[in-house]
Amino acid sequence: MKNANSAESLEALAAEIGENIYMDIAKWHLYLNSANLHTPLAERLLPMVVADNISEDEVLKVLKDIPIKLGGGRKTLPLVDLLPMQCQVNLIDLLEEYQRSL
Repeated sequence: MKNANSAESLEALAAEIGENIYMDIAKWHLYLNSANLHTPLAERLLPMVVADNISEDEVLKVLKDIPIKLGGGRKTLPLVDLLPMQCQVNLIDLLEEYQRSL
């Protein structure tokens, strides 16, 4: 049953991230659910949320560790470089709010 709760928690967190956080590419907002990045990001962030260990530094470290391939893989940038500062702030706020709801 714990795995089901964990899977449900992961899905809920991924949905929140996917609907609210986006990459800004040439002034286009590509939401993380459209880019299929919401679930991998939630998988990396959920342990932090459950452990009550959300910090800006740790969240940014996770964002830096997710490579995004551009131009058919000719260039790779860390996810943190594609998220506007406001989305980074919103992500941390979203994580803190999600943690309070657990």
